[in-house]
Amino acid sequence: MTIPHRRVAVLAPVAWRTPPRQYGAWETVAGNIAEGLVSRGWDVTLFATGDSVTRAHLHAVVDRGYEEDPAIDPKVAEYLHISEAFEHAAEFDLIHSHYDFMALSYTRLVKTPVLTTIHGFSSPRIMPVYQKYRDGYFVSISDSDRAPGLNYLATVYNGIDLSLYPLQERAGDRLVFLGRIHPDKGVHLAIEVARRSGLPLVIAGIIQDRTYFREQVEPHLGPAVRYIGPVDVAGKNALFAGARALLHLNTIPERFGLVLVEANAAGVPVIAMDLGSCREVIEDGRTGFLVPGVPEAVQALERIGEIDRHACRQRVQERFSIETMVQAYERVYHKIFEREADRRS
Repeated sequence: MTIPHRRVAVLAPVAWRTPPRQYGAWETVAGNIAEGLVSRGWDVTLFATGDSVTRAHLHAVVDRGYEEDPAIDPKVAEYLHISEAFEHAAEFDLIHSHYDFMALSYTRLVKTPVLTTIHGFSSPRIMPVYQKYRDGYFVSISDSDRAPGLNYLATVYNGIDLSLYPLQERAGDRLVFLGRIHPDKGVHLAIEVARRSGLPLVIAGIIQDRTYFREQVEPHLGPAVRYIGPVDVAGKNALFAGARALLHLNTIPERFGLVLVEANAAGVPVIAMDLGSCREVIEDGRTGFLVPGVPEAVQALERIGEIDRHACRQRVQERFSIETMVQAYERVYHKIFEREADRRS
């Protein structure tokens, strides 16, 4: 349902480039939405870092991501970036924000409707902002990650470019952890599963909690457990090519888990903690296994051969592709345009 001649601004974060070279889930999704909308005939402007890569019109006031350039003050970059988008609001029919609570504070200052995709609530302390602007337009990225009282128009699952992740037909002989090195992501639990199962583990991702890494990850590194740092798409595919399974033993409810979809797209089964959105992303027994703890994860590895790698990719094609995501957002946009028209009439 393409609505021609509508002008949409996609407001991406500026922590990293869009799309990110390595880590950066929110930038990945914002970029995928922009590209998908362009493919379907929309007039799209992407507000992102100046080194971003897009077929949309790129509008930038921040040259590089503040996580990639220590000379940049994050707050200065963020507020220059957000204010720039809203100062141009009159040029667009809709602003689609991926900028969490900060951009909400601008929404009542412009006449252009603003849709906010909530990629997660980082802390209870930010909730007063969401409550103040609770009558705005919101989309959740999973049914499980919602806050009461907000005006949700839909749940739209994140979508990926499947062409980036070719199917790996054969299972490898190692376990893979891919994500932030942080207690929330359960790297220490992945290490314990590897130890109990006797399988080697490769850990990849940015170190977000250095104390945690030093105390609970680094002491276990050696021939059986390797840490290789953050990886780009090529690095992910190299990991998937040798993977028997991806371990995602999150210790808090998962908001979405983009890496789960990326692994499944490559045909790699996922063993995930049954918390938050994991039940929505992973189909238990078909694309991986949902477990309550380490012992069950070890048991699940013994059944990993039951998972059909083609079925993993098929489910991603059906539910988590860019095309599926963008079509769902088009329905949300159409709903917003109808409501705005009703308000003006």
